[in-house]
Amino acid sequence: MRLIWFASQIALFGLIASRMINVQAVPDYFRYYVAGLSVMTLYSAAIFIGFDIYEEAEHGVFEYLLSLPVSRRQLVLGRSIGGGLRSFIYVGPMIGISLYVIGAVNPLGFLVALFALFLFSFGVSGMSITIAVIIKSSDRFDILMGVLDALIVRLSTAMYPLAIVQAANPVYGGVASLNPVTFAADLFRWGTDIITLDNPLLPLLGVIIFFSVFTFVGIVIYDKRIEGGGWQ
Repeated sequence: MRLIWFASQIALFGLIASRMINVQAVPDYFRYYVAGLSVMTLYSAAIFIGFDIYEEAEHGVFEYLLSLPVSRRQLVLGRSIGGGLRSFIYVGPMIGISLYVIGAVNPLGFLVALFALFLFSFGVSGMSITIAVIIKSSDRFDILMGVLDALIVRLSTAMYPLAIVQAANPVYGGVASLNPVTFAADLFRWGTDIITLDNPLLPLLGVIIFFSVFTFVGIVIYDKRIEGGGWQ
């Protein structure tokens, strides 16, 4: 279903919107949107590790994991990396489709962008795990992740250039300029020669900080909350 959704977004919304939108900062909005769509799909796939946490709690897998001869730090780090790697492999064919549609790659820039997407998917997985162990309610988690998806993805450059977002509302533009989705999307577009970046190290640093913070926070909170209270 996600693959069908991805293809329909390219074939329908992407093509139609590219004929309707005239943005001087983005001469080819279709390629711009396809690149952003890949990052949006990667984000959506990575957050599903949080739902796995609830399934494990429901089936008593937590007790088994806690009995293994591994530390809590290793456990949550493994879950975060595993969730990020799984989502990246899952979205890999869709990224391949995007590259075919975009039709241009800067080899060195693309390797940097690919590395950033790896870290981005790990960071989103860590964020999802952190929120899951804090809330401990699948219903509330589902609602909150839906709200976050709407805010984080829309208040980024995944669909619209930063200049357009800032023109619509300076507050939105400020949020978008510090959004990890923006960093990942801009690096991916830079690696595929869709846009140019004055300093690509800045968004790369933003992705690294996002990954590091949620990996560390996830370890601390997972350790404190995994056994405290019930799961709903």
